[in-house]
Amino acid sequence: MDEMIRRGEDQTDWERVRALTPEQIEASIDFEDEGVFDWTTVQAEDSPTSQRTIISIDPETMDWFRAKAGDDYQDRINAVLREYVDAEKREAS
Repeated sequence: MDEMIRRGEDQTDWERVRALTPEQIEASIDFEDEGVFDWTTVQAEDSPTSQRTIISIDPETMDWFRAKAGDDYQDRINAVLREYVDAEKREAS
């Protein structure tokens, strides 16, 4: 796709896209067509640069992660967040 853009072969109105507000972009998403991401496939990876932090997570979400990952629930939460961030970066590029 990047190569097509460089060659001027895409038909996207990039000026119009850049002018869209986040609300307009969100409203244009067809969530029914998006499918559902299978978060159970996310693999936890140890990160030597992990940073300890305190965040608030609702009890139902914590219970779900603990039930799915047991003692490794914090690694699982980190893996889900990491996958989300990576997916957002891919979408932005």
